[in-house]
Amino acid sequence: MRYILLLTIVVLATACGSDTKNLSQAKGVPGDLYIVMDSAQRKGKIGTLLDSILGTDMAGLPRKESIFKLHWVDARRLNYILKERRNMIYVMTLDQRTQGASIIRAQFTPQSIKMIQSDPSLFMFTATNVNARGQEVAYLFGSDEATLAANLRKQGSKLVSYFDIKERERLGVFLFKSGTVKGVSDILEKKFQCTMKIPFGYKLVDYTDDFLWVRQSNPRDDKILFIARKPYASQTDFSIDNLIKFRDDVCRKNLFADPDDPESYLLTETSVPYIPVTADTINFNGRFAIQLRGLFKSHTPGLGGPFHGYAVVDEKTQQFFYIEGFTISPSRDQREIIRELETILFTFRTSSEIAAEKAPAP
Repeated sequence: MRYILLLTIVVLATACGSDTKNLSQAKGVPGDLYIVMDSAQRKGKIGTLLDSILGTDMAGLPRKESIFKLHWVDARRLNYILKERRNMIYVMTLDQRTQGASIIRAQFTPQSIKMIQSDPSLFMFTATNVNARGQEVAYLFGSDEATLAANLRKQGSKLVSYFDIKERERLGVFLFKSGTVKGVSDILEKKFQCTMKIPFGYKLVDYTDDFLWVRQSNPRDDKILFIARKPYASQTDFSIDNLIKFRDDVCRKNLFADPDDPESYLLTETSVPYIPVTADTINFNGRFAIQLRGLFKSHTPGLGGPFHGYAVVDEKTQQFFYIEGFTISPSRDQREIIRELETILFTFRTSSEIAAEKAPAP
């Protein structure tokens, strides 16, 4: 019921979003976020807090790159061009009486204003196709600045996850528009009892009984994905030390900076204190997983970069899978490359998930 009532918060927005045929395509660069708020709040507590939440660096990159590029817009200067940006956030608290705050407040119905005043737990509403097709919009609000700030401190990660997932969804549509690499899905399903969609443009390099890797290489960057597996032993397989050991064993055996030099194998970089390897519990397509992020290097000096990997178990076959994407792109920003690799990795499915997807509808 609360969610249904929240739909009344932006009546004008949902009215526009219900029919997209007359809307222009949303514009902007992947990873860009436009934040519309009163200029006074931008310089105050709320602006500082949003800057720290949304401007956080993507973990595991060799150089500082925030997960989003933030663009701050004074509500008084909002025009139809800015309204069509692909990712937008509107921020408003009821205790502000400035012109900018009033402009944003005008999007809220009287009923929604009463809800905000009576329920301090409400602070965010999201909508799609508001002023443009493919646009994602979040509305942040509170009865006063202190209430909104408290909610953002507790649940600001939801805002980050929302736009991160939406960017991956958009990227997935683009990546798989031209199809997938023929044959890889068959190999994975028959030999590994799993599957993962590999976009056209990547090439199958090699595979064994427990390892498969694909690659897309061009003059600007090198993008590599691999799948490795072993019999599942216990929950300790998910510990960061055991994950690094398994990753290094796989790389030592299969991945080399120079194919003709067996001493040029890749391994996890653990000696950079300001970019540590991290292992975080996440929801991976509805199942438990550990996300491993950090840097790799070659055993012989000269090669390195960031990697993002995921460890999951197929309960049906009792196989432990580690899937990873990494890039060699020393002269480029790497945020969007990693986001592309993550988008592909999230198409991974175990045998039980494949069976569920193939099962006839009841």
